Amino acid sequence: MARRTVVVTGGSSGIGLAAAVALAGAGDEVVLVGRQQAKLARAADRVTAVAGRPPRTYRADFARLAEVRQLADRLRADLSRIDVLVNNAGQLAPRTRATVDGHDVTMQVNHLGGFLLSQLLLDRLRAAAGPAGPARIVTTGSLAEAWGPLDVDRPAAPVARYRGRWLAYGASKQANLLFTVEAARRFAPLGVVPTCFFPGLVQTRFGRSSLLFSLAKSIPLLFRTPEQGADTLVWLATDDEALVPGGYFAFRAPFAATPRSTDPDRARRLWSASLRAVGLPAVSGPQ
Repeated sequence: MARRTVVVTGGSSGIGLAAAVALAGAGDEVVLVGRQQAKLARAADRVTAVAGRPPRTYRADFARLAEVRQLADRLRADLSRIDVLVNNAGQLAPRTRATVDGHDVTMQVNHLGGFLLSQLLLDRLRAAAGPAGPARIVTTGSLAEAWGPLDVDRPAAPVARYRGRWLAYGASKQANLLFTVEAARRFAPLGVVPTCFFPGLVQTRFGRSSLLFSLAKSIPLLFRTPEQGADTLVWLATDDEALVPGGYFAFRAPFAATPRSTDPDRARRLWSASLRAVGLPAVSGPQ
């Protein structure tokens, strides 16, 4: 059988890299996407060590939608099919600010960038779907969805409404879940199964800057290694049991989210607003 092609954004470190190493070791053709070329090179060395061959690597900054579009163009030129797209790129910005596209930086990197990439690569995902099974989109979520003050009709602006990075982060994680809900409605009939997962409190540079990490310092057993945090991601990318369109998981099991993060009407409205924000027409998938 041909190797599956798995594109991992945020794949140069943390759980993205841990998942890429695991998937490459299992025989998948892993494609790494990251923001910093030097980190991508080091990540590629780790994947090469387990796979015996170097992975494709692509540099893109999701704080610039033009770079996301360029990334999609390059992936489409190089890949005829994508079996799994892992929307793992994310950040907890040190301060709220606007991107060059005029959006809140956290919302753009954590939601709009992956949203745009998923739309632009949909034909490559559909090309991978077939008798052997559907293609998959796996998005990294967070418990922070519970405190996100997300305006689904204006998700990325104005920046001032978030009043701090924690609220912006929570709003972006709520958007990740709502994206998964609506993507499941639109894409599952096309042979593409979207899911979302909470990796737990992971000991990475990103995790150490998070509020949840700080609150849990007195409970060491809550901390997980990047490999442990990536375990559910790898499961969602590979196991038939994980093929639950719109499912939200943690520790390889269904996980509860707040009702506002799974409400179908809010998901539809966010989808429409996100299409406008990234400059796409409202014609993606079934209506």
